[in-house]
Amino acid sequence: MQHRSQRFAILAALTALLLPSTSFAFDPNYILSDEEMTDSQSMDLNQIQAFLERGTLSTYKSPDWEGRTRYAADIIWRTAQEHDINPRFLLVLLQKEQSLVEDPDPTQKQYDWATGYAVCDTCSMNDGSLSRWQGFGKQVNSAAMQFTEGYMVDIAEHGVTAGKYGPDLPVTIDGTTVTPENAATAAMYAYTPHLHGNSNFVAIWDRWFGKEYPSGTLLQAAGEDGVYRIEHGYRRPITSKAALTSRYNSALIITVSKTTLEQYPEGAPISLPNYSLVKDEDGNIYLLVDDTMRHVESMEAFRQIGYSEDELVDITAAEVAQYAVGTPITASTQDPTGKVVKLTTNGAMFYLNNGVRQAILDPAILTANFPTATVEDAAPVVIEQYREGSFLKLPDGTLVRSYENPAVYVISDGKKLPITSEQIFLDYGYAWSNVVFVNDDVLNLHPTGDSLLESNT
Repeated sequence: MQHRSQRFAILAALTALLLPSTSFAFDPNYILSDEEMTDSQSMDLNQIQAFLERGTLSTYKSPDWEGRTRYAADIIWRTAQEHDINPRFLLVLLQKEQSLVEDPDPTQKQYDWATGYAVCDTCSMNDGSLSRWQGFGKQVNSAAMQFTEGYMVDIAEHGVTAGKYGPDLPVTIDGTTVTPENAATAAMYAYTPHLHGNSNFVAIWDRWFGKEYPSGTLLQAAGEDGVYRIEHGYRRPITSKAALTSRYNSALIITVSKTTLEQYPEGAPISLPNYSLVKDEDGNIYLLVDDTMRHVESMEAFRQIGYSEDELVDITAAEVAQYAVGTPITASTQDPTGKVVKLTTNGAMFYLNNGVRQAILDPAILTANFPTATVEDAAPVVIEQYREGSFLKLPDGTLVRSYENPAVYVISDGKKLPITSEQIFLDYGYAWSNVVFVNDDVLNLHPTGDSLLESNT
C-alpha cells in the first residue's frame, strides 16, 4: 500500500522458486529439537490412548518396569512423565523399531523388544543376558532413561555421549560425514548409528505430527531470528525487517520447531518492502507490487507516483526476471500504489488502486490489510471515476470469526478454512488475541475451504 520509503538495501539475493519437493526433507545433521524430545506434556493419557486406537496397542496390557500390569497407553504416559520425555517421541520410536503402533498383527517378539533397547546389529534377541530388558514395559522405560538420563545428560556435562556423538562433532555414519546440530540429534545417532533408521524416524514423525500450515502463515523456528511466509507448500524467507513490517502483521508469527519448518522446501526470498521502486543496470524502473514487477514507462509516470530518484534501489535485470510481469505504469495510471478513501457523504470506505475501487465493508478489513494507512476524505464524484471492483477481502493468514457465531477460521488463498476445535487452534500455535471479529457479510466474502487437519493425536 504505502508509498514513500527511505533508501534501503537488498539484504539477500533474489532467487527463483525451487522445484516442488516430492517427499519430506531429511537433514541428517538435524533430526529433532531438544525441546521436542523432552516435551513430556505434548499428549495426555487420553490422547495417547486415542492415538493407539489404530493398532493392537490400544488394548495391549503388559507389566511395567516395576511389574505392575498396565495398558500400553498408561505405560507410555507414566514413562513420559517420570523421565521427562515426549510421549510422541516414544510412539515414533515404537513404530520405527517394531512397527508396533500400526501393525495389525504383531508378534510377541515385537512386543518384547518394542523400542529395540539393548538389541544391536550383532546381538541375538535369544541371548539370555538380554532377558532383563525383555518386555514392553521394560523396553519403553529403558529407552526413555537411555535418552534423557543417559545420552542427554552425558552431552550436557561432557559435550559427548557414547564416546563420539555430540553437537558440532563430525562423525561418519554409513560412510557419510554427519555433524549433529544439537543434543537430541547426537543422541539419536548414539541409539541408532545409521542414516536409514533415523530417516525412518523423521518420516514417521512428519506423517504423524507434522502440520500443513495454510498459505499466508508466518513461521519462525524456535531460537532463531528468521521469519518465513508459507505459500503453497513453500517457505519463503523474509530477509529484511522493512519487508516484514511493510507487508505483514508480525503479531501473527508462530514459533515452531526447526523440524516443522524444514518440512517445507525453501522458496524465493521476500527481500523488499512492497511498493519498492527499483532500477536495473539499463536504467529501467519498476514498481514492485507483491510479487510482480510493473515497468514504469516514463519519467512523467515516475514523478506522478510521488517518489524521488534517491529512493530507487539498484537491481539487476536477472533479478527483475525472477518476478512475474505486471501491467506497465503510464502517466494515466491511477493510484498504482493504492490509497484508502472515505466518502464525505456517508463514511463508506474504498480501496483505490490501478483505476479500480474496492468497497471495504468493515474497518477490520482495512486494519488487517493496511494497518498504517492514512484514510483520505473523498466526494462521491471522485469515487465514480474508478471502475467498480470486488469487495476487498481479508488477507491470507488472518484469524477471523463473526460476532454472531463462535466458529473460528483462518484465511488462506482467499478462502476461510474452518478450525473445528480449540485443541486444533492451540496445536497450530494460534493466539486468541489475534482473532478478528467481523459481521457475517464480511465472513461470507470468503468461500469456505477445507478444515485444518488435526494432528494425528
